[in-house]
Amino acid sequence: MAALVHNQTMLIIGLFFAAAAAAFHVFIFSLESLRWTEPATRKIFGVATEKDAETMKQLAFNQGFYNLFLALTTLLGIAVLLAGLPVVGLTLVFAGTAMMLAAALVLVLADRSKARAAVLQGGLPLVAVAVTTISLVVS
Repeated sequence: MAALVHNQTMLIIGLFFAAAAAAFHVFIFSLESLRWTEPATRKIFGVATEKDAETMKQLAFNQGFYNLFLALTTLLGIAVLLAGLPVVGLTLVFAGTAMMLAAALVLVLADRSKARAAVLQGGLPLVAVAVTTISLVVS
C-alpha cells in the first residue's frame, strides 16, 4: 500500500512539472507569436533592432505556435489522465514533454551559447519526464 501511495505522489509531482513546463511554453508562445517586436521580447531573444524583429516576425510567429502545441499536448494528456484514461493521458504527457526536452537539446547542440535558454526550456520537461517515469517503474 505504501508503494502505491508513493507512486501516486510521484505521479502527481511529475504532472505538476509537466503542467509547469506547459505553462512556460505558453509563455514562450506569447513572446514569439504575440509580442515579438516589443523591446523587452527583442532583448530576451537577442534581436537588436525593430527592423530585424520585423524581418523575423513570421518565423517567430510560427515557432511560437510550435511551443503552444507542445503545451496543449501536455495539458490535454494531463486532463485525459485525470479523466481516467491513463495510457492515452500518459502517452500525451510524455509526447509533449519529451518533445520540449528534445527541442532544448537541439537548441544547445546547435549553438552552445544558448545553453541558458536550453536549460530554461528543457529543465521543467526533464524533471517531468524523469519523475513521471520513476512513478511508473518503481513499485
